[in-house]
Amino acid sequence: MGKSRNARRGAAESVVETVDGGLAELIPDRDRARAWTLLIDGAPQSHVDLDDPAYLSFEYQRRLGHVVDLAAPAGRPIQAVHLGGGALTLARYVAATRPRSTQQVVEFDAPLVQLVRRELPLEPGARIRVRSVDAREGLAKVPDGWADLVVADVFSGARTPAHLTSTEFLDEVRRALKPGGLYAANLADGPPLAHLRGQIATAAARFAELALLADPTVLRGRRFGNAVLVASDRPLPLAELTRRTASDPHPGRVEHGRPLTDFAGGAVPVTDAAAVASPAPPASVFR
Repeated sequence: MGKSRNARRGAAESVVETVDGGLAELIPDRDRARAWTLLIDGAPQSHVDLDDPAYLSFEYQRRLGHVVDLAAPAGRPIQAVHLGGGALTLARYVAATRPRSTQQVVEFDAPLVQLVRRELPLEPGARIRVRSVDAREGLAKVPDGWADLVVADVFSGARTPAHLTSTEFLDEVRRALKPGGLYAANLADGPPLAHLRGQIATAAARFAELALLADPTVLRGRRFGNAVLVASDRPLPLAELTRRTASDPHPGRVEHGRPLTDFAGGAVPVTDAAAVASPAPPASVFR
């Protein structure tokens, strides 16, 4: 525990501990005084700047941040559910940009939650409740129609568990959402993009409106990467999503409507009986 104490005194030293998901490392950011990157078994999971929780370093987290920004009028508190916690980056972002928001985080890895709470403490008064249970089990405890926003960002060994990829899972998401609420999922895939296409078909079977935010090279199947799927039963703020995604430091594209249907290419919705985990990223992704 010596490294942990040094980190709290301000020394720029890594914190390394074993958690349920593997070896967790908190690596100090050399460019930001109180910022840290969380890695699990060498795979980057989260980045947190304690001095500026509205700063989102990772590309996919910025795309999720765009969804948060458009979930309600600017500054208005929301009720949000986060499936997958990591270093609680997005929950901190919501708390910073939408004060008085009420949030539930479901993170299965209890030792990871303890590490993050100790080394990267939440702001006093943040209305963030963390449950250390399975994501689907935790979602089932959310009251009907409670959430303005449900975010799914769950990875186990760099793969999304199978039971969080199905129509039955999305039935639970829809139950927890208010009418007009937003669902956003961080999806990871590479060529031939079969997982991503299947997830689009699955969401289309449960939601009337869809959009996909991603780097064009990922959409063209040229590399493994992340895409953010956004879904709702009301029209999405497509123009603003497109503007924000295009103006990102790593510009992305927003697909929706017929082009998104065409991209799915006849994929069929995934059910619990047929669900499999998302593909593992190639080792080169984290080098």
